[in-house]
Amino acid sequence: MTPPRRQFVQSLAVAAAGVAALPVAAQAAAQPAAQPAPLLARRLRPGDTIALVSPANATFEREPIELATEALQALGFKVRHGANLRARYGQFGGTDAQRAGDINAMFADDSVAGIIAMTGGSGCNRIVDKLDYKLIAAKPKFFGGFSDLTSLVNGMQRQTGLVTFHCPVASSQWNGYSVAAFRSLVMEAEAALLKNPPPERSDNIIPTQYRTRALRGGKARGRLVGGNLAVLSSLIGTPYAPEFRGAILFLEEINEYIYRVDRMLSTLRLAGALNQVAGVVLGHFTKCEPGDNNYGVLTLDEVFDDYFLPLNVPVYRGAQFGHVSRKLTIPVGGEAEMDADAGTIQLLRPVVL
Repeated sequence: MTPPRRQFVQSLAVAAAGVAALPVAAQAAAQPAAQPAPLLARRLRPGDTIALVSPANATFEREPIELATEALQALGFKVRHGANLRARYGQFGGTDAQRAGDINAMFADDSVAGIIAMTGGSGCNRIVDKLDYKLIAAKPKFFGGFSDLTSLVNGMQRQTGLVTFHCPVASSQWNGYSVAAFRSLVMEAEAALLKNPPPERSDNIIPTQYRTRALRGGKARGRLVGGNLAVLSSLIGTPYAPEFRGAILFLEEINEYIYRVDRMLSTLRLAGALNQVAGVVLGHFTKCEPGDNNYGVLTLDEVFDDYFLPLNVPVYRGAQFGHVSRKLTIPVGGEAEMDADAGTIQLLRPVVL
């Protein structure tokens, strides 16, 4: 073996040893795992116990927890409060150890059929690496929430294959549309058609509510991944980011200036995520505005055109999810076909057992 070749082989050995010496999470980031096979939780049934946990923001008053508990009971569930549901550490619902511990404890508890977040806010990225993914894979259960929960529903799906749910948090408005969407997927195990509610009657001669618009028409099939844009983009480069290859990407946002939306989408593009997707569904970008220094700022239409039209895949905007009162329940990891012209997502099979 010539010296240069010997040095090259030695350098490979040193690099491999260096990866092996990294912490487990760092090794996973250095060597991304293949997407696990789909794993389905048992459907929720009336009489089941559902755990209420606070993995993100704290809840500072008693009444929101009382209302959330009553809403879950009205859905037919018994409700168990996480040990740290009322805890607070800064703006968070307890320390990182408390919040992750409640989730792990509820997955371990065989009397608990499902787990739902009390509210969103911030903090889930701090605990996504503290969940017991071997336990979650061994005892798959319903887990749901939206907004900041984007990191946990995608992290669980990426690490275990468990189909999780981008759905109302317990403190959301459980109106008729949201309840029907939740029940059809999570309780009735339907391969449902996800679509906006019909326009409500008004004096307008054309419907102005719940409209969808195709940026590029067509149909596409793939695994559903996504959620809140800010949280999702913050996962890029970690072992908790979803596998984008061949996926249908769904995105929503709230209270971000348009230039920040642009920057987050650029992160997805630069990471190579956008050019791998089979299609894109855009929900509501609530209060995403130009800001104070708005001279010459791009509009959301222009930003979306810049990032999504070059992909040459179906894209539509206006799907009923995000920070809105009426919400679809979307299975993260569920197989679906989107129709950009019709503004619908058809699940190809049930997403619970």
